[in-house]
Amino acid sequence: MDRSPSSLMSIASIVLSMTAVAIGNGMMLAYVPFVLTRSAAPDWVPGAAVTAIAFGGLLGCLMGGSLIRRVGHARAFSCSMALVILAALTISLGVHPLLWVLARGLYGVAANMNFIITQSWLNHASENHWRGRAMSLFYMAYVIGLGAGAWLFGQIPAEGNLAPIITVFFTTVAILPIGLTRLPNPPAPSRVSIDIPMVWRASPVAFVGVLASGGLSMLVQGFTPIYAAANAVSQQDVAALMFFMQFGLLFIQFPMGALSDRTDRRIVLIVTCALTIGAGLAALVVSFDNPLLLMLVFAIFAGAVETVYSIANAHANDRTDPADFVPLASTMLVAWSATATLVPMLVTLLTPAFGQQTFIYATLAVALLYALFVLFRLRSRERVPPELCETFEFRSAQVPNATALAATEVRAVSPDL
Repeated sequence: MDRSPSSLMSIASIVLSMTAVAIGNGMMLAYVPFVLTRSAAPDWVPGAAVTAIAFGGLLGCLMGGSLIRRVGHARAFSCSMALVILAALTISLGVHPLLWVLARGLYGVAANMNFIITQSWLNHASENHWRGRAMSLFYMAYVIGLGAGAWLFGQIPAEGNLAPIITVFFTTVAILPIGLTRLPNPPAPSRVSIDIPMVWRASPVAFVGVLASGGLSMLVQGFTPIYAAANAVSQQDVAALMFFMQFGLLFIQFPMGALSDRTDRRIVLIVTCALTIGAGLAALVVSFDNPLLLMLVFAIFAGAVETVYSIANAHANDRTDPADFVPLASTMLVAWSATATLVPMLVTLLTPAFGQQTFIYATLAVALLYALFVLFRLRSRERVPPELCETFEFRSAQVPNATALAATEVRAVSPDL
């Protein structure tokens, strides 16, 4: 398949679609835990809803490639959007805890399918000299969309079903740019090829880092609104908290990423884990009567957690042969989804015994164990020579990396890539 000349403007349809999706997703990430926590639902239900998203994501990353190979990117995108709409409509029927958990699982399936579809499409549509900028634009637009959706939740009543209806609106709008795009459908993405031994040989630090980041990201992003709502934080303050957490990602990740380009990435990972631990300890003691300080602490907390994911990915690419990028991406995607499911599930089970702060304790434990592991590896293996390192790119654990899943087909179609 020949690709027509492309530029950053040519991928605007994909970025606009996923930004609209992110606004709806950001609203639901704040709305569902807030309402479930304030409802008469059993205490385990809000945590189960977080776990369901991650488990659905695991299914989505295993199923997404097969669906794309069967019907193509554009039709698969419409199908995944239909799943998001069905999930939101289910939630709009009223607070039925088990149905809401199932709906969040359905959203999780659609979310990872969306990422595989759009990232492989961007990978194919972008030229080498601006592909990094395209991916950074995609990630930033999505993260800002999440924050905007959370902020929007604070402007509407939590009672009733207005939030899921607005989510349906933004998801429907997201179908239009993709339906009207003139970008050709790329070749089908590579199959999910899991090769844990290869990834471990290439970089134990990166592999364990992605495992850790799956749990860290879902704990902080998923349980923070539950924690805030359980402590009688107002709807507007919960929305503002979720909004500022996304911008914490931007302000923490960029300086840490730039530092990792200039020094051993493993040292930066240890510093990032230390920042996570410091922010987590502050989160344990900060008063809910001081919302501005609360937002600052949790913005740093979320930013540090998400940065572990991006630097671990960069470190994996530094140590992996380009010929192995496809199994690397597949293995990392499944590994992230697996721990993003298991760790929140464990925290959900332990929360009734240890209280609402359990997710903070778990985050501190994971960050500390990972920092100790990186410190051990730092003493046993030399750093990658700087001239062989790739330039750091903005990434978010909320948008798992699927960009390399189309690499084999892209090279086959266009050897110049």
